[in-house]
Amino acid sequence: TVGWDQTIKGVAAVRKRSLWGLVLSESRIENPCGNEVLASFVEGLRKNGLGALPWDRNSETLLARIRLVDRLGKGNGGALRPFTRDFSEEALLDGIAEWLGPWVEGMTRLEHLRKLDMNAVLTGMLTREERQALQSLAPTHITVPSGSRVQVDYSGARPVLAVKLQELFGLDKTPAVGGGRLPLVLHLLSPAGRPVQVTEDLAGFWASGYGHVKKELKGRYPKHHWPDDPLRAEPARGVKRARRADDK
Repeated sequence: TVGWDQTIKGVAAVRKRSLWGLVLSESRIENPCGNEVLASFVEGLRKNGLGALPWDRNSETLLARIRLVDRLGKGNGGALRPFTRDFSEEALLDGIAEWLGPWVEGMTRLEHLRKLDMNAVLTGMLTREERQALQSLAPTHITVPSGSRVQVDYSGARPVLAVKLQELFGLDKTPAVGGGRLPLVLHLLSPAGRPVQVTEDLAGFWASGYGHVKKELKGRYPKHHWPDDPLRAEPARGVKRARRADDK
């Protein structure tokens, strides 16, 4: 008999000799093999859920980006959904034998999953066209006016871009993903990298919130440039910067 044993978090294979309902002898098979083992292991994965898989930051971010794009597509009547596969938790569990089975062949215990590269598993589920659409609609990084490529955080309900305030000088519109349909939540940082403002409306911040923040930061960071008109100022990564004449 071969089956999943939750007590050992693995596949158990046992050889029994019995006479009707009486077990005469029983011994465990240490290294079972065959299709029954794979089927039992996949069933164990289904019982333990997707949380049993060895997710890391890269694979979690990739899955979050996929689900965000899928959610945005559904919000437009499904016309903008680029993926042929459903990546919801329920759908992934239902189809786990199909998409994960080839990767776990030969494994018998959950601890063996540590060998898996979930980023490679997820990427392998996407076609070339789907990967291109994903990068276009939910890019991993956004290039800000200073020239820096800043990573987007997709771990929350809304994607977040944490960037130093001075690197956005001259930008009058909040960066967005989803083909421009979803503005990013901006975590504006001080020169030391500490958050000073959270906003989805960059233009509104420049108009009404920047003056107060400027007064506070100018005293703490006097070597940095704090222009009166941030929309006409040159963006800067640090103390050294190029300035236009109208920034003086």
